Amino acid sequence: MAEMISLEEARALVLAHVEALPVETVPLLACIGRVVASDQRSDMDVAPFAHSAMDGYAVKAEDLAGASEDAPVRLRVLAEVAAGDVFEGKADHGECVRIMTGAPLPECFDAVVKYEVVRTVEGDGAGGSVVEFSSPTGVRSNVREAGEEAHEGDVVITTGEVVSTAGAGFLASCGVLEVPVYRRPRVAIIATGSELVDATERPQAGQIRNSNSYALAACAQAAGAVPEILPIVEDSFDALKAAVADAAATYDFVVTSGGAANGDFDFIKPVVEQLGELHMTTVNMRPGKAQTFGLVNGTPVFGLPGNPAAAFCGFELIIRPALRKMQGYTAFHRATVTARLAHDVRKKDPRRLFMRGSLVRAEDGSLSFVPAKNQSSGLFGPIQRSSCLAVLPEFETGSFAGGTDVTCVLLDVPEETVL
Repeated sequence: MAEMISLEEARALVLAHVEALPVETVPLLACIGRVVASDQRSDMDVAPFAHSAMDGYAVKAEDLAGASEDAPVRLRVLAEVAAGDVFEGKADHGECVRIMTGAPLPECFDAVVKYEVVRTVEGDGAGGSVVEFSSPTGVRSNVREAGEEAHEGDVVITTGEVVSTAGAGFLASCGVLEVPVYRRPRVAIIATGSELVDATERPQAGQIRNSNSYALAACAQAAGAVPEILPIVEDSFDALKAAVADAAATYDFVVTSGGAANGDFDFIKPVVEQLGELHMTTVNMRPGKAQTFGLVNGTPVFGLPGNPAAAFCGFELIIRPALRKMQGYTAFHRATVTARLAHDVRKKDPRRLFMRGSLVRAEDGSLSFVPAKNQSSGLFGPIQRSSCLAVLPEFETGSFAGGTDVTCVLLDVPEETVL
């Protein structure tokens, strides 16, 4: 096991040790944003019948063949057909029906003319009226055909597709009200540290609130997983060993924060090594060099640093892709864009640096990256106000001049987005 590996190696390592979870069938509204596990087919033609695309008049197109402003064509209105009604009568040349959006097109007509271009000559435009047309129309104009979107038996959502909000409507129209999707991973969140107290408590001397658990649980939830915050674990090898063993036996993924370095009270590495297989301890990145990964009885266990920014970056850049793979997604990594540094920055550490900050678009359309004023790894506030992470390459140190192009990892754009 290498002492320090690249971010790409870390991602590949973790992804290689996770698989998509079993499939579960959920109600339609519970599948939004989730990955479909098998092809979904329509149980009928959608739409089931040809219908009017707008409010207007159903006509025989040939009756209007010679219509013009100078020689308008007059037709008698037989009836009015609302959405949900059916006109089953006959129609001769010179006759039409008033029709509403969504109403079935009577078989005796082959086109619809929108209401706004038709002039009423006698009556109110409904049944018994006479209306006038001043231009011809094409056969099947303003008609939505039966089966326009799908035919009975057609695959409407394919295996591996992510169901969108519009997809829910599409599936409903096709009679699919329960959908097989990959199960969401249940993630145990364990904060370690004898100095920690629950966020509901007011810290005493030497104590701090456990904020990491909430941030990491939020990250897991945003990734589509189902997090559970477990009790704080004191800085003890035995206590952490027991907590990790129990969590690995119950959950699909275990995330700890704190105790990932090499201090006297940093125990996650020896715990994972004793309980199972230790595969990774450090990654060439800043913040977040100390990243522990291994398997305990086949369950992935990831030990993040205790510093908020270090834990956040490790989760977003390494753990999030793994949780997505477990849910059947095929896009694992955040979208990136190129932007120019808004001002000079200095890089002292040779590790790959992830600067928190935001993007600003100039009048010429170019993007600038504005770093957060405080890049301390111990702060959540700058991350809250950041939309991306700018990447300064490893092995390079010194000053990066304003205007230098940098790659920015977008934190507020879905992985499937193509830019």
